[in-house]
Amino acid sequence: MARGSKEMLDLLNQAIAREIQVAVQYMWQHVLWSGVKGMTVKDTLKSIAIEEMKHAESIAERLNYLGGIPTTKPDPIFVGKTLKEMITRDKKDEETAITLYKKIIGVARKQGDETTSLLFQKILTDEEDHHDTFETLLEGI
Repeated sequence: MARGSKEMLDLLNQAIAREIQVAVQYMWQHVLWSGVKGMTVKDTLKSIAIEEMKHAESIAERLNYLGGIPTTKPDPIFVGKTLKEMITRDKKDEETAITLYKKIIGVARKQGDETTSLLFQKILTDEEDHHDTFETLLEGI
């Protein structure tokens, strides 16, 4: 089994905590939101929540391979009271992920860990797409 650096293991656990957070956050927003504008957003939130949980699983598998133990604690979950409040926060959470995942890619490359770099390049593409989705949704609210 490969061994990851403490820095990498910590970064991967940060990523898992974030993925669990938004998976629950987006799913609860999907469940709780109602109203005409919410109808167009509900399916999008559910779909993104499922993608985020798949990211958490992929990252946890990589962390386990590198000798770490995946966290079960999410970052703080924010559901929000209005659709605009929800989507504004969701957009910000995607920006945080983009910054973190670019850092992980850089560290992985520096450490010669191409597999982690490739994993996060794929996830980064998804996160940028989520960010774009939330940005577009905000224009209509």
